[in-house]
Amino acid sequence: MTTTLPTQPIRLHRMALSGHAHRVQLFLSLLGLPFEMVDVDLRAGEHKRPEFLRMNCFGQVPVIQDGDVTLGDSNAILVYLEARYAPGQWLPRDPAGAAQVQRWLSVAAGQLAFGAAAARVIALFERPDDPSPAIARANALLQVMDSELAGRPFLAGQMPTLADIANYTYTAHAPEGNVSLEPYPSVRAWLARIEALPGFVPMMKSPVGLAA
Repeated sequence: MTTTLPTQPIRLHRMALSGHAHRVQLFLSLLGLPFEMVDVDLRAGEHKRPEFLRMNCFGQVPVIQDGDVTLGDSNAILVYLEARYAPGQWLPRDPAGAAQVQRWLSVAAGQLAFGAAAARVIALFERPDDPSPAIARANALLQVMDSELAGRPFLAGQMPTLADIANYTYTAHAPEGNVSLEPYPSVRAWLARIEALPGFVPMMKSPVGLAA
């Protein structure tokens, strides 16, 4: 449930294969907000052109435009959308609860990005990099997540939060980077709980790695 709906659809600048962009698309859909997606051709360098850099000086997707607010960085966008349209529903306002969610947002930007996400990029774009370090980081994180999720349904507690939204996509698509989810039953059960949320939308699957 949201507070006040935006007066016009939120514009989400994204690339369809980007898990960072998908986490924003997923949250917009879960919130039931009107939005439209604008595909950015990264191969053609659209994200490095002056008009895009004016929206995000780092030249990265996703970016949202919500009225007079233009914002980049997927986790920052999640925090903004929650505070503006669903305050207190996906990010606890008590200090300890908020810190637990922030802990997992840091994981999404750290261990997940340099583990499962990086391994997927190597496989997806056939990069010459050695995927072994990224795969090892991915499995190390999955072991921790599986242990944590064995004792509770969601990453930061009993209810879904931004922690789950931020970590869902690259975890679900880890097999595309040759990272198996079979050894992690609690992680797989958690993914199923996210996928059962009203408004859930998947990211397109890529037939690479173990998903080939």
